[in-house]
Amino acid sequence: MQQRNLGQQGLTASALGYGAMGISLAYGPSDKQEGAATVRRAHELGVTFFDTAELYGQGENERIVGAALAPVRDEVVIATKFGFDFTGTRQGGVDSRPEHIREVVDNSLRYLGVDVIDVLYQHRVDPDVPIEDVAGTVKEFIEAGKVRYFGLSEAGENTIRRAHAVQPVSVLQTEFSLFEREVEILFPVLRELGIGFVPYSPLGRGFLTGQAKPGAEYDSSDMRTWDARFQPGNYEKNVAATRRLADLAATKDATVAQLALAWLLAQGDDIVPIPGTRDPKRLEENVGAADLTLDDADLKRIADILPAGGFGARYPAEYLPTWD
Repeated sequence: MQQRNLGQQGLTASALGYGAMGISLAYGPSDKQEGAATVRRAHELGVTFFDTAELYGQGENERIVGAALAPVRDEVVIATKFGFDFTGTRQGGVDSRPEHIREVVDNSLRYLGVDVIDVLYQHRVDPDVPIEDVAGTVKEFIEAGKVRYFGLSEAGENTIRRAHAVQPVSVLQTEFSLFEREVEILFPVLRELGIGFVPYSPLGRGFLTGQAKPGAEYDSSDMRTWDARFQPGNYEKNVAATRRLADLAATKDATVAQLALAWLLAQGDDIVPIPGTRDPKRLEENVGAADLTLDDADLKRIADILPAGGFGARYPAEYLPTWD
C-alpha cells in the first residue's frame, strides 16, 4: 500500500490505517480473538498504522493490539492515547496532569508490550492543564526514547499552535467523513505547521458502509442507539444520501464505503483515515479504497449529494469537544 507522510518529523504510515476501538468499545459485544485476527489480517493487507487508546477497555484494547502485532513490531506504527479520568474525581472526565500522563504511558508500554510508543496522542484537551505542560511532558518521553511522535485529538487552532511551540505536533486526529466536515476549518493551520491529519470514524460510524440500521435496532451497548445520525428524521435523510453515493460508487465498480474512503484520501496526501471493523471481508473492502481514484467529476457529484455533511450531530451537545 502507498505510504504517506504525517507531519514533518518523519512519521510515515500506510495510506489507510486501522482503528481498533471497536474491538473493545462502543459497537456491541465483541470477541477478542476475532479482533486480534482482524488486526493481523490488516497488516497482511498492507496496513502499517494501528490506532488504540487507554480508554478502549482501560488496557484491554492495547493488549490485544500489542499481542497481535508483536511478530511484526518493526514493520508497524502503533498509536495510543492518554487523557481520561476513570476515578470520577476530575471535572469533565479528563486528566492530562503530567503525573497522570506518566502513569498512563508506563501502563501503555506494558500493555502493548513495546519499548517505545510510536505516536502518543492527548485524547481530549484538558481545560485545567495548560497545553504547554502536556506538550512538555510528552517532549520528555520523546527525549527519553519512550515516545517517537506527538499527536493531539479534537483540538482547536489555539491549542495546536501552543502545543506545537513546545513540542512539534506530528498529527491531529478528529472525526472527519462525508458526514462530518467541521474539521476542515483547521486544514489551513495544519498545513501551515506541517501537521498530518488522521480522520477517525471515516465511515460515519458505519453508516457509509451502506448497511446502517435505525438506532433502535442496535445492541444497547452500541453507541449508535443514541447517535443522532441514526435516529428518526435524520436516519431517512442519511439513507437517501448514502443510496445516491452507492449509485455513483457502482459506476466505478466500488462500494459506497470505498467511495467514502477514497474521497477522504483525495482531500490531501497528508491524510490517513483509520476505519475500524471486526469483519475480515469488510477490512478487505476498506483496504481496496486505497486503489480507487476519484476524478474532478466524481468529487463534484459527491459534493452535490452531500454539500455540507450528513444529517444529525456526531455527539450529544454535552459531549461535543470544545475547540480552542
